[in-house]
Amino acid sequence: MIKQKKQGNLIIISGTTCAGKGTVIQELLNRNSNLSLSVSYTSRKKRDGEIEGKDYYFINKEQFEDKIKNDEMLEYEIVHQDHYYGTPKKEVKELLDTGKDVILEIDVKGAQHVKEMFPETVLIFILAPSMEIVKERIKARGKENNEQIIKRFQTAYQEINEIPKYNYVIVNDVLEDAVQKVEAILLSETCRVDRIEEIAVENQEEIIHEFLMEKEFDNSPLYEDKLN
Repeated sequence: MIKQKKQGNLIIISGTTCAGKGTVIQELLNRNSNLSLSVSYTSRKKRDGEIEGKDYYFINKEQFEDKIKNDEMLEYEIVHQDHYYGTPKKEVKELLDTGKDVILEIDVKGAQHVKEMFPETVLIFILAPSMEIVKERIKARGKENNEQIIKRFQTAYQEINEIPKYNYVIVNDVLEDAVQKVEAILLSETCRVDRIEEIAVENQEEIIHEFLMEKEFDNSPLYEDKLN
């Protein structure tokens, strides 16, 4: 009776450092076959263990800048005034056109840029249970000095201030709970009225409706004949 639009949903998942958004996303992908994660382009060199087309598409700076000039990037940014990172427009559109829901794992700046171009984009922000836990997770990595940790915290607080611009916020305290909440959001988005392409009345329903308009509904043989 209700025909849904074939177009998939564009979903942006952002979050503060060490909020576990990558783990949430991976679990979502493992459990939902209609979900796809957009693979970004980067101009930095491939690191050991990274896979072309899975972790990133690796291109040089000149190639990336050509894509910008040709309007091939949905959003992009320069990290540490050195390397480009960006979301390919064509690949995302192709996935959406097949009915796939596409996840973009990008920061708040990129999220707002995409939202401006595509207002129907669903924005979800993942938070750690507390900043104290964030601090513990950063220290557990053992890869950063105090100056780098402070910088991460400053960025995290700036990002938290942007939460009102998002549609949903989820605290990643228990992974399973966080994943279920995202799944509930995605399910509710498929039921939105603006996702309906048309409402079609089936033939059997048309017959019943026409009969009720002409005759009083009384279970008479005439009614049975109409249905047969």
